[in-house]
Amino acid sequence: MSSAWWLGWNAVLGFGAHSKTPQNLQRTRQCVLNLPSVDQVAHVDRLALLTGSNPVPPHKIQKGYVYHRDKFAASGFTPLRSELVAPPRIAECPIQLEAELTESHPLATQESPGRLIALEVKILRVHIEPELRLEGETNHVDPEKWRPLIMSFCRFFGLGDEVHPSRLATIPESAYRPARVAAMLEAGM
Repeated sequence: MSSAWWLGWNAVLGFGAHSKTPQNLQRTRQCVLNLPSVDQVAHVDRLALLTGSNPVPPHKIQKGYVYHRDKFAASGFTPLRSELVAPPRIAECPIQLEAELTESHPLATQESPGRLIALEVKILRVHIEPELRLEGETNHVDPEKWRPLIMSFCRFFGLGDEVHPSRLATIPESAYRPARVAAMLEAGM
């Protein structure tokens, strides 16, 4: 995945259209977005040059990719059964988002017609390690505790210290929740 951005309980994921992950997601219409912390950097990096495509496409061979059938074994991550979707979660990831595909958007540019795709997913279930929750809250991540692993220009980074508080943070998160999410939370899901 080359990019991800969020809008409420939806995400847009950017891929090379011919990679195995977007093909699998379009076929099954389900996924889990496992969000690693900086603590999982070694596990994530073990996956860097592995592909699920067999045979390995020539453009990936040129870059040094090799086929590996079992990425859980290769990475050292542990599969964990999901609650609402078939793909497994990663036990070591502090945040896991079960999701379903809602839209596919092939992207066409003059340089790479048909080679890129944006996939929209709807988050169905969120799993958060309890120690990452904001004090006194059950459904809010404390941004001072969450240290996501971020890749920027093919290099790994974490977050730095807060630069300045935003006035937007004075608005309760619940004010932004869609009705379906509020109903799920009320039902204890």
